[in-house]
Amino acid sequence: MAITASMVKELREKTGAGMMDCKKALNETEGDMEAAMTYLREKGIAKAQKKADRIAAEGLTAVEVDGDKAAIVEVNAETDFVAKNENFKALVSDIAKHVLANEPATVEDAFNQNMADGTTLETYINDQIAKIGEKISFRRFEVLKKGENAAFGAYLHMGGKIGVLTLLEGTTDEAPAKDIAMHAAAISPKYVDRNEVPEEEVNNEREALKNEALNEGKPENIVEKMVEGRLKKYFEQVCLLDQEFVKDSEQTVREFAQSQGAEVKTFIRYEVGEGMEKREENFAEEVMSQVNN
Repeated sequence: MAITASMVKELREKTGAGMMDCKKALNETEGDMEAAMTYLREKGIAKAQKKADRIAAEGLTAVEVDGDKAAIVEVNAETDFVAKNENFKALVSDIAKHVLANEPATVEDAFNQNMADGTTLETYINDQIAKIGEKISFRRFEVLKKGENAAFGAYLHMGGKIGVLTLLEGTTDEAPAKDIAMHAAAISPKYVDRNEVPEEEVNNEREALKNEALNEGKPENIVEKMVEGRLKKYFEQVCLLDQEFVKDSEQTVREFAQSQGAEVKTFIRYEVGEGMEKREENFAEEVMSQVNN
């Protein structure tokens, strides 16, 4: 049958795929709209597999809060340009809402769970890969739960390049929880307090500081005291509660929390692409690849 412009338009609106892809799908399925949608979905899966070995280290974080539950996620794309795309932002938001509602145990479990429309999360992401044209990777997430006398703090920096979720107990006021989330975004602590620092890490740091002091020619009888003093400085670098509060350097984060009648139970800080290989950008090659496609 003849494929009309209105049919192509309808398929584009339903799938978000490109005009030529929609026209080809309708030709391949002899104008059957449902079959054409299936064709495009299968094509999207093929595209997703083809892009699987690409580096996706850009992207966004998102935090979703609903009552006594909160979720933080990181979703990656290949380029910062796509990370700013409204479709990608909507995808990240949808994934965060899905995780919060379904509480999967792992990313793999999340992939197999159904979205509101009945499709799996994996299928949904593959459909978006077909529309957006880049590898998309749902990298990680965490879900927190709180009791009645507690508060979540959510903060996104640079539009979601850094995302932080905090949990305070002893207050229901979200303002101090958000202030501490902002601090964590800016200062990047690794642990809540000294008790969380692995013993091996403390011992390694103590040994390194001892050798450093000895190499400086310090007398051995005062090296131990020097090491403990410098170790205190190390804890101030890596432990949230020991750090100077970014909004008031006259007090530590612990002192700020205590002034609010609160205790910091935990925090999760995601920075997009941290620990991942970054692809080398070549703008000229990127433009030419788009022209030649």
